[in-house]
Amino acid sequence: MSIVVGYLVTPEGQAALDTATAEAERRQERLLVVVSGRGDESDEQRHELDRALDEVRAALDTRGVPHEVRAIARGRDVAEDLIGTAEEVGASLIVIGLRRRSPVGKLILGANAQRILLDAPCPVLAVKPDAT
Repeated sequence: MSIVVGYLVTPEGQAALDTATAEAERRQERLLVVVSGRGDESDEQRHELDRALDEVRAALDTRGVPHEVRAIARGRDVAEDLIGTAEEVGASLIVIGLRRRSPVGKLILGANAQRILLDAPCPVLAVKPDAT
């Protein structure tokens, strides 16, 4: 089985990756890092993402976590990318990062997060970055 994590180069993405890595180690499962791209990124943005993903791979190699990194050029949306990947690999868990929201914003969960929570074929763990 595998753990699927949605990753972005953001504090939320890092919180999701850190939590998913710890879960993969604890469960002794493979980690599948999914990065959904819009396909309209600039060369500079793609270069920054490639550099960040190289760092992710190196960190996972150092920790000895079996992993795969998939960069998906969005033909679908983020929720579909994560749900589809989880279905494809028979994932045991999906990990996503959530943004902190204002009191009013807490009434509404992000559309992608809501779809993942409601439509995922396995349990979903939603995490927030540490408050700073």
